Amino acid sequence: MPVNRNPTVRQRRLGRMLREARGTAGKTIAQAAGVLDSAESKISRIEAAQSGIRSLDLRALLDFYDVTDKTSRARFQDLARNGRERGWWSQYEGALNSEYSDYIALEWDASDVYAMETAHIPGLLQTAAYTEAVVRMQNPQKPDDEVAAQVKVRGQRRQAFARSTPLRLWAIITEAALKADLGKDVMREQLESLIVLARETNIQIQVLPSGAPINVALHGPFGILGFPEPAETDVVYADNLMSIVYYEEPKQVEFYTALFRRLNSEALPVEQSLSLIKSHIKETD
Repeated sequence: MPVNRNPTVRQRRLGRMLREARGTAGKTIAQAAGVLDSAESKISRIEAAQSGIRSLDLRALLDFYDVTDKTSRARFQDLARNGRERGWWSQYEGALNSEYSDYIALEWDASDVYAMETAHIPGLLQTAAYTEAVVRMQNPQKPDDEVAAQVKVRGQRRQAFARSTPLRLWAIITEAALKADLGKDVMREQLESLIVLARETNIQIQVLPSGAPINVALHGPFGILGFPEPAETDVVYADNLMSIVYYEEPKQVEFYTALFRRLNSEALPVEQSLSLIKSHIKETD
């Protein structure tokens, strides 16, 4: 197979899962290559997402790694089969960069999202008017059709809440994000929407007060995505205006998980957070 020099996030997840399955089984790359009667470099390329894997080879490796659970095997096979697919968001390729498309694919597959936002309301919780205002503020020269596409995509991402097994979201928002100057009507609608969404059992919203000392430890928004299968490890993303960076190694994930736990403990409890949001709604009158 030709070398894949631009793997999708899904393909990288498959490679990482295969590497972890091999490690759990106590097998070496040489032993795995022997099962496929191939060069060791083939296994290395598959695990590094530089090469795809045939269904026959995947089944042979899963057997060798003693992955017998039917649901887990199906997840491996789904990622191998659909790794290049972008899903419903592919229709907006002209308006979305590849990094954002990859993030949506991850979010769409995730069972849980733990989001920390330092300046904005999390994308999954944004109203259309708020999204439009933010997009235009970030890039005043962006064509109207691209702005409309981004607004529509952000709205469609909410369909993850309507799945048979809804996405669970735990969002921590800095108090500064509640004070954004995007117009009183826009902010009132957005904050009122947060109050409504917070009633959903799969959505938790906390506010980190401006005076919380841990604010100085934040360098920007980040999130942790969890997946339904135990064979899949969490993925961390750190977002900025120019790019999205992913962290997938265990130590990196552990660092951000510990940071999120600290933020969770220092943010206001849910009911107090909603009370603070309501107080900011009054300020938009």
